[in-house]
Amino acid sequence: MRRIPKLRSRTAYAFTTSLPAEEKINMAYTINNLKDNSNVVIKEQLGGFSVIEYKEDLSSTTLAEAQSNFFMSKSNMRNKQLMIELNNSEVTLSAGAMQYMVGNIEMTSGVKGVGGLMRNIVSSAATGTSAIKPLYKGTGTILLETTYKYLWLIDVDNDHIVIDDGLFLACESSLQLAVTARKSLSSAALGGEGLFNLSAKGKGILALEAPIPSEEAVVIELQNDVLKVDGNFALMWSNTLDFTVEKSGKTRLGSAASGEGLVNVYRGTGTVWLAPLTSYRNSLFQANTP
Repeated sequence: MRRIPKLRSRTAYAFTTSLPAEEKINMAYTINNLKDNSNVVIKEQLGGFSVIEYKEDLSSTTLAEAQSNFFMSKSNMRNKQLMIELNNSEVTLSAGAMQYMVGNIEMTSGVKGVGGLMRNIVSSAATGTSAIKPLYKGTGTILLETTYKYLWLIDVDNDHIVIDDGLFLACESSLQLAVTARKSLSSAALGGEGLFNLSAKGKGILALEAPIPSEEAVVIELQNDVLKVDGNFALMWSNTLDFTVEKSGKTRLGSAASGEGLVNVYRGTGTVWLAPLTSYRNSLFQANTP
């Protein structure tokens, strides 16, 4: 049976290092008031990647800030942060994502020569991502910038998945990041998507900054079948799938009668991750915009 990259469950973990006991090494530093802070919980952990969530924003200094923090906490809107523990290993980050790091860690541009820079510039223009994705290697701890978005940790197991624009945050360097082109111009022009997307191939941990929690994601596994989506709310999909834009019905009259018109079609064998509530939220806020 075909293995697919899986989202880890949202289980709270104990405040311990994620490195196996036989791999732990002596550290010359101590990070206080982070894992041992009563306002901090570890929401998810996979390998050396941990998702930190702050229960409350305790830094309110005005009544307006206090009111905002109160309503945000009641709406499950909490600051989150990705922590990566390196043990003589390497990770690739989105440009500007690092907040601070401690330990014997070296940062490089991750670009190999002029040819690599040119490829990165082309992929940057095509996908809307940064041309430079710095590489961090060594032993230590990296904390990324905080965010109110949702952090997903994905175990990519010898697979090749395509990522929607703006979701990439970090990954183990064992994963190969590349630009994947749509198989047809119609899928980009008519489907509300770009012509190119970032993809991750191989085996390793991938961290995404998503607009929804993983509990809301609907995962469709296709076995030589077809998925039709009325909108561009697919967050990820297998590179093995053919993506096209087609009429919802067999005829123009049928499409008009259904009220759907054109739909995004994923055909073949693979997996698609959908965020169905995203389009609802967007239409809700747009309708209330003066």
